[in-house]
Amino acid sequence: MKNLYFASAAALSLVACSPTATVDPSPQPVVQTSADYAATGLMAQSLPELAIMLDTGEATATELTQAYLDRIDAIDRNGPRLQSVLALNPDAMAQAESSDARRAAGETLGPLDGLPILLKDNIETLDPVATTAGAFALQGNITGRDSPLVAGLRAQGAVILGKTNLSQWANFRSNDSVSGWSAVGGQVRNPHMLDRSPCGSSSGSGVAMAAGLAAGAVGTETNGSIICPSNVNGIVGFKPTVGVVSQQYIVPISSTQDTAGPMTRTVRGAAMMLDAMATDGSSGYAASLDAGSLQGKRVGVLRFSQGSADIQSRFNAGLAAMEAAGAELVEIEEFEREGENYGRDSFGVLQWEFKATLDEYLADSPADIPVRSLEDVIAFNLADPREMAVFDQSIMDSSNDRSGLDDPDYLAAKANILRATGERGIDAMMAEYNVDMLVSPSGPLSSRVDPVNGDTWPSWAGAGYLAAVAGYPHVTVPMGAVHSVPLGFSIMGSAGQDKAILSYGYALEQATQARVEPTYLRDAYDVPELKAALEPGR
Repeated sequence: MKNLYFASAAALSLVACSPTATVDPSPQPVVQTSADYAATGLMAQSLPELAIMLDTGEATATELTQAYLDRIDAIDRNGPRLQSVLALNPDAMAQAESSDARRAAGETLGPLDGLPILLKDNIETLDPVATTAGAFALQGNITGRDSPLVAGLRAQGAVILGKTNLSQWANFRSNDSVSGWSAVGGQVRNPHMLDRSPCGSSSGSGVAMAAGLAAGAVGTETNGSIICPSNVNGIVGFKPTVGVVSQQYIVPISSTQDTAGPMTRTVRGAAMMLDAMATDGSSGYAASLDAGSLQGKRVGVLRFSQGSADIQSRFNAGLAAMEAAGAELVEIEEFEREGENYGRDSFGVLQWEFKATLDEYLADSPADIPVRSLEDVIAFNLADPREMAVFDQSIMDSSNDRSGLDDPDYLAAKANILRATGERGIDAMMAEYNVDMLVSPSGPLSSRVDPVNGDTWPSWAGAGYLAAVAGYPHVTVPMGAVHSVPLGFSIMGSAGQDKAILSYGYALEQATQARVEPTYLRDAYDVPELKAALEPGR
């Protein structure tokens, strides 16, 4: 998404394909009727349901993988052309066949065995698929190595189905960016309303899950890039505590804030994926889910970030469900963030770390790529009109001017923002109000895709930037829709409270069951309750 470093004084920044892939960057889809695109049968099932079906023999991994490939062809590359899947893994069917053979022999590797998973295209996999970050400069970045999180998925038998489109360079290229656009993949389209932003930077992962194109997907977040696309696509997204999932072999922005996380239809699916993805030695996320976990808990309600009246009505419904489940609501009307020059420092830290970590990543890639530094990427983009067709690279330019990570100004800025969001932010609020979690809307209602002006979001709702910058856990759970545009309910906690936050999200999800299926509307004029008002007399 466009780098909105301040939303209600809150920072919400952001944030492979075969060489012959052809995509249409136009934001105008070709539409039939929504009934043609609705997920049915296997495609309508959640990850936990599919795992049970594989175990009981109701489906095979081969059938499931082929069904997803067919659906990707039908609605991602044709029909509404969601453009959420950037590349398919040519070895996916072979992996599915191997899973079926293991299951027949009684040798399944784990709960994910045979389940097709999509990876955001900034995450490396040893499969013959490039890791491009949506950029032509990395179109040959086939490294032959698994990110540790992918190795964890593979160890449980997951089928690596392919890579998802994203906001290019995880949306850390331009101040005038368009969420969900990459030079390689074109514009990702929101399946709920095709002219609405899919948000970013994990745009393709969010859309693919909403549209039923895989059993699960992996996104990455620096500041909002899992939570926002999950919010506007009406799915579950979980951003773990930084360090739970290794950052290795992921195209980076920030060593302080970057983390990968699961994006799924249900909280249990996210927890099952995290059990495989976690690289810090932790486990038991799925086993820790408890539908009664809200009983007796104190919930800090962040009223200072609750958004518009429409958002508030859905948010209040979620709060009522929490109360009915035994939670006590504690109103938090105000929050004065400490930290002089917070905005300058939060952006500066990302710039410093982007230059340092990207230079290191590019220099280390074993692939034959034409860029080995941020400076090389800037020069490559200037020489390729496809890269500069929609927006500039102002953030890359300013980041390239930064000094090294031993700069005292960098160290002071990092300490400032971590203290403001962690010790003096989430931790302070939880202690002052004696609460077990903090809750808010997950973000605003999605705006329209605007390749002329760039992202133009309404006033922000939610305070997810606190968890993002502090590196703390954050889950978003669907809480319905407004005029067919989805929105989510956020739950945040302190560092290391991942299991508890997931369980609270699970309890809320079980109480509300508020996820809505995509309807593939062209725009707001297709919404029945709006059509008569927008086009009177027709």
